[in-house]
Amino acid sequence: MTEHVFTAELWRWAAKDEEKSGAWFFVSLPFEASDAIEAEAVPGKGFGSVKVEVTIGSTTWRTSVFPSAEEKTYVLPIKKAVRTAEGLDEGGSCRVQVRTV
Repeated sequence: MTEHVFTAELWRWAAKDEEKSGAWFFVSLPFEASDAIEAEAVPGKGFGSVKVEVTIGSTTWRTSVFPSAEEKTYVLPIKKAVRTAEGLDEGGSCRVQVRTV
């Protein structure tokens, strides 16, 4: 299990269909963390996703990171319950701990 700690800005996914984009928020992983995760990832997972455990503030949960062609790195979805619990708003920064599982 590899751990990466970084600070990242929360951004909203801009879907082609505006109605779909409103609910999806992400942080982009630093390139170094993304490269390390990619090196240990098992090929063949859905959409190239990698299972991780994440901590932001006092909230810890399990999810997956996904490769993004637009961002050229893995992106981490931040669900509404976490954004609410940790007071995160679009454009704000947060400290993120990501551990592969």
